[in-house]
Amino acid sequence: MPNDFNRQVIEEFRSNAGQVGGYFEGARLLLLTTTGARTGTRHTTPVGYLPDGGGRVLVIGSAGGAPKHPDWFRNLLVHPQVTVETGVFTYEARAVVLEGEERDRVFARAVEAEPGWAEYQAKTDRVIPVVALHEIPSDGPPNVAASSMGEYLKVVHDAFRRELALIRKEFADAGPGTTALGAQLRVNCLTFCQGLHNHHTGEDVAMFPALAGRHPELAPVIDRLSREHEQIAALTEELKTVIDTAGPNTADPGNEGGPAPVRRELVRKEVERLTDALEAHLTYEEEQLIPILDAPV
Repeated sequence: MPNDFNRQVIEEFRSNAGQVGGYFEGARLLLLTTTGARTGTRHTTPVGYLPDGGGRVLVIGSAGGAPKHPDWFRNLLVHPQVTVETGVFTYEARAVVLEGEERDRVFARAVEAEPGWAEYQAKTDRVIPVVALHEIPSDGPPNVAASSMGEYLKVVHDAFRRELALIRKEFADAGPGTTALGAQLRVNCLTFCQGLHNHHTGEDVAMFPALAGRHPELAPVIDRLSREHEQIAALTEELKTVIDTAGPNTADPGNEGGPAPVRRELVRKEVERLTDALEAHLTYEEEQLIPILDAPV
């Protein structure tokens, strides 16, 4: 894509906590900064990604089916340490090019979620590369795109809202005739559940005790939020159980758990239950805590 297009997307991404319109509207997008293979200059590129759980995300070097690999891919072959911006967090990552069966399996998963990847592969003789970005743990505090604790809470919450909206859209786009729970959709749901669990655990062990110590009057609010964490944790466990029963990419009506369309509908209903409970929880938490978090000291 032209550099001026990339610059516009990058500016919008950084100004709106990862939300952009136009070409990338409604897509999972990150900013990938690589080091030039020949020049050593840092280059930032908007790249679509796939959630993959386990502390890594996946990016695909399609270049729209062009005959050559994109520059960012050639860069990371020489300099595999890259910088990733999610709209909320910025972190260093190690890029690993997937090979053989693992690459083919992940690419098939991507095609199942978005057939356009197969169209790109059909346009070129090269094997479109798939790259895993593994976050490199940092000893310091997270690099957050927020100027206050209240803003941090809001941008994290909005990221969860966007991801859950995307998951719901993926169910809707699959249509009622779909007989399987897609493998990538399954991964998206499970990755979301793990991220939500990590966020709530952090609040329970750090933010809530700190607030309770400084603001005893918040005790009823924190008690309610803690109970809601338990309720949401139960809902995510129910969702994961139904996903495990549905299985990835299975349409065999003889499988345990009933016909695949029935299992898929159960997952959709659990997603809707989680959505309703989580939205109410996030809204209440923002109303009660952001004024406290952002109050002058």
